[in-house]
Amino acid sequence: MSASTQLLVEAAAISKAFAGVHALRDVSFDLRRGEVHALVGENGAGKSTLIRIITGALAPDSGTLRVSGRTVPRFSPAVARSLGIAAVYQQPALFPHLTVAENIALALEPGGLWRRVNWKARERRARELLEQGGCPIDPARLVSTLSMPEQQIVEIAKAIGSDLRVLILDEPTASLGSREVRELFGVIARLRGRGAGIVYISHRLEEIAAIADRVTVLRDGRAVATREAAGADRAELIRLMVGREISAIFPKREVPIGEVVLETRSLASDAGVRDVSFTLRRGEILGLAGLVGSGRTELAQTLFGLWPPRSGEVRLARKPVRIASPADAIRLGIGYVPEDRRRHGVVLEMPVAANASLASLAAVSRRGLIDHGRERALARGYVERLRIKTASVYSEAGLLSGGNQQKVALARWLATDPAVLILDEPTQGVDIGSKSEIHALMGELAARGVAILMISSELPEIFGMSDRIAVMHAGTIAGILPCAGATQEAILALALGAERAAS
Repeated sequence: MSASTQLLVEAAAISKAFAGVHALRDVSFDLRRGEVHALVGENGAGKSTLIRIITGALAPDSGTLRVSGRTVPRFSPAVARSLGIAAVYQQPALFPHLTVAENIALALEPGGLWRRVNWKARERRARELLEQGGCPIDPARLVSTLSMPEQQIVEIAKAIGSDLRVLILDEPTASLGSREVRELFGVIARLRGRGAGIVYISHRLEEIAAIADRVTVLRDGRAVATREAAGADRAELIRLMVGREISAIFPKREVPIGEVVLETRSLASDAGVRDVSFTLRRGEILGLAGLVGSGRTELAQTLFGLWPPRSGEVRLARKPVRIASPADAIRLGIGYVPEDRRRHGVVLEMPVAANASLASLAAVSRRGLIDHGRERALARGYVERLRIKTASVYSEAGLLSGGNQQKVALARWLATDPAVLILDEPTQGVDIGSKSEIHALMGELAARGVAILMISSELPEIFGMSDRIAVMHAGTIAGILPCAGATQEAILALALGAERAAS
């Protein structure tokens, strides 16, 4: 087979600008049959614009796009689907109040006003596709009951059922645990074995060598390099992505650990949290590890009052407290940055200034009315301090990159001056530069005495930023380990329930 017939997608000299700002400049990119081609770069580098052009959602200002050797002059999402091009984004586009089978059917079944639905055949087809996607989810389940990893599997099942030739995966492992990542890699291996090409977008550089054949680096809208993934050096990739050296992605600061700020005793809630006991000290970063579904996020939600405790005790500064609502948690000095920033972390339609002040309205109000001068000053302070890239504090949060949205979510809770800060996947889906900045900020907060509970699915982040590591399994803490002596094997054993460790 010649090189030309191997090519599934050829994007040549693609350029795209928005309101005079260049998102892409003469970018060339290609994808071969049976290949995983990784696309990396900081947020705002042009990755999203390129894949939107490949999927037909955007038209380039200049350049050409060829699919399977044929130039496509008028590209659209419908044309892309007919050519076997599908994308699975970091935020799944599913209808929450429909079943899994209905969501898959909407993407795959032909329309028609008088068409009768064969419900058994629909569920059977959905079940087959889900099994091919590596996760036999019940097709009758409502999407609203699915976890983020399960929603991603449904999206992949939809893609598999559409005569897939090109699959674009945008941060597919951002919310997955190690077991789910291995299962996803198995799905990718099966797809490439059938000749499909995979465009793999990820900020997790350790995955690139494991899954990709080639890697292309975008920076400031330009394709600056394409390398064979097997020989790609991590340090060189980071330098290419950010245009500078980053000496420490995990700049952990050694700070004095003070008295106990937060303590739980046999805490349980209807979210599935059971018999959880731990302490968190002033200036400490306690990493919370575990597999997806282990109860990490549910514990955070219980501590923040989204799921009021059913039994057990929470103590702040050694005094028992009652946290029946988020308002109670905020009043007691607890802040919470949730995992899904686009749904729960920021209000996308609201400006940066309103987002930053949302949890501390009393500080920017006068006689019950928002003082916009105070709100503007507060927001500008955090934009400068956190280096949030935004045209104005009145720009909508939804227009910002993922890393900058995460910084806005952090600003909201920093404005409350919390004693305890819960961070659920604080760097999920953000670029290397933003990740380093968020980690540095965590160090600054710890140095000021803030007690931080950090949930993360990335073991390098757990090891790099934690003072101690608590591991959850089946809704409870299976063990707490000092970071200095912890190993990946020990954490995995606890996460799988194979053993327990004393705190």
